[in-house]
Amino acid sequence: MEMRGAVLITGASRGIGAACARRFARAGYPVALNYNHSEQAAQALAQELRAEGARVELFRADVGDTEQVERMVDNVLDKFCQLDILICNAGVARQQLFTDITDQDWRELFNINVDGTFRCCRAVLPHFIHRKAGRIVTVSSMWGVTGGSCEVAYSATKAAIIGLTKALAKEVGPSGITVNCVAPGVIDTDMNGNLTAEDLEALREETPLERIGRPEDVAESIFFLAGEGASFLTGQVLSPNGGILI
Repeated sequence: MEMRGAVLITGASRGIGAACARRFARAGYPVALNYNHSEQAAQALAQELRAEGARVELFRADVGDTEQVERMVDNVLDKFCQLDILICNAGVARQQLFTDITDQDWRELFNINVDGTFRCCRAVLPHFIHRKAGRIVTVSSMWGVTGGSCEVAYSATKAAIIGLTKALAKEVGPSGITVNCVAPGVIDTDMNGNLTAEDLEALREETPLERIGRPEDVAESIFFLAGEGASFLTGQVLSPNGGILI
């Protein structure tokens, strides 16, 4: 069996992150699961995957804190020796009127969503550059492409992630590193837990494929972008959204 380096997934305890952990683990990758607050969910996921024979390790870190991110990456490399893939999935969302957004609200979303992605990429790149290989997949949103009413701060962070992805892809491409992005549509995760059944039904009806997305749909897109089949793709945004945004 081909020896593979690890995949580090931030925000891996539930939702898209957990779906990614299952997809990569079942494909034979050693998996580094990052979590911050959801320790019980992370432990349960690790136990589930270990029972299937996967090599899984947990790493607690707040991506909003530089020292914690750098320590996490050091610990991942100490544990696995080689890191092949980074998936920047950790993120937060908040729905509110633009005029209600405080400076603190704005800074908190940018610190986790954008700065967290920046910190994780910066921490792994020396290892990737030294090896002249590596895959980075960032997680944006369709609102980062088109903008969402009452989600201006969130939309701005997700647009920034797309800009970071495209620029970084140009910079590190000569080192054999690809950087790509997924911009999911409406996905059945905790982040959309504030939507009512009526809201979800309306969104389902707006979607040409006539269903709400699953975390596994996004995980498949991420798995593709991280794999050999996407070796000539970089700086691209793949949007698993069922056709709601074309």
